[in-house]
Amino acid sequence: MTGPNPLAARAAAAFERLYGEAPAGRWAAPGRVNLIGEHTDYNDGFVLPFALPQRTVVAATPVDAPLWTVWSEQAGEQITFDGTDAGKPGQVTGWGGYVAGVVWALLDAGHQVPGARLTVVSDVPPGAGLSSSAALEAAVLTALADLGRIDLPVDDRPALAQRAENVYAGMPCGIMDQAASIRCRAGHALFLDCRSLALEHIPFDAAGAGLAVLVIDSRAPHRHVTGEYAARRAACESAARALGVPALRDVTTDGLPVALARLDDDVVRRRVRHVVTENQRVLETVALLRAGDVPAIGPLMTASHASMRDDFEITVPEVDTAVEAALSAGAYGARMTGGGFGGCVLALVDADRVDAVADAVTAAYADRGFTPPVWFSAAPGAGAAALP
Repeated sequence: MTGPNPLAARAAAAFERLYGEAPAGRWAAPGRVNLIGEHTDYNDGFVLPFALPQRTVVAATPVDAPLWTVWSEQAGEQITFDGTDAGKPGQVTGWGGYVAGVVWALLDAGHQVPGARLTVVSDVPPGAGLSSSAALEAAVLTALADLGRIDLPVDDRPALAQRAENVYAGMPCGIMDQAASIRCRAGHALFLDCRSLALEHIPFDAAGAGLAVLVIDSRAPHRHVTGEYAARRAACESAARALGVPALRDVTTDGLPVALARLDDDVVRRRVRHVVTENQRVLETVALLRAGDVPAIGPLMTASHASMRDDFEITVPEVDTAVEAALSAGAYGARMTGGGFGGCVLALVDADRVDAVADAVTAAYADRGFTPPVWFSAAPGAGAAALP
């Protein structure tokens, strides 16, 4: 990040106001959008996210006791927990559970975690499918690792942050969100193999192609922990067992018809078809971006949305309306991004058509009586890091 950073300034000012001294440092981690590859991560598949300019900033100072005091600007509250709380998954709930979960995951991995005082400031909107929880986890993890001089290679950090969310916060997410928040590189999408964790930074320069990625917040906040996300994951894991494969990643597109014929439940068949075809769409998108053909990824984005809508059944009327309106207004492709049941839509549009496409979506929302959407253009940013 270059130039003045208002989030960092707010985090430091809040720290001084609450604790009476300047923080030892400030750390930032981004939200993310997923260009393509939804619900493939926990199936050992492929994903292609990129980091957003929106970030969570943590200002922090270590203390000489196993005690963590955290204030959140977004939540408007301060919490304190100790080593006993951090040692029991689920003991700290709400937004604080993601902070306590990071402490728990570090302790559980055998690290000496410094007590700390922290302030958290963020412009990653919560509940919009932009991984606000992963941004919080990644920023806190980066801060505590630096404060405690913890020997934790960056390659190992996404899995630790994911464990904090899976076990402590109780959200059975895959590793994509944490990997994106920690490992992304500016100007690139992150091509991640969620089985081997091998990754490749794929150049993604929409602006250079005269295009823009329009992010439309549907204003229909998703709530994964209600059980729908967990139900989709359980269905996928059950199907893999029935098919005798380690994960649905191991079902190829050529082998898909035979695999589907072996499954008795039509709902499970549709879940499998989404995952298998979505993995293939990720691979095709990566090939096109390597070739520099950015506009050609649009139809793959649109096909991905149709698959999420019809086979995985994770869209809602607001996101479907946004996709349909964006395509009607000339978008090359559009799709929901994130775990589903609300959240955001991505539309690949001509750079000089951003306002027109956004206006078309807003008009479609008005016709349907929906809350007006919020939108912005996004370019790939960098992952978690200490701030100067």
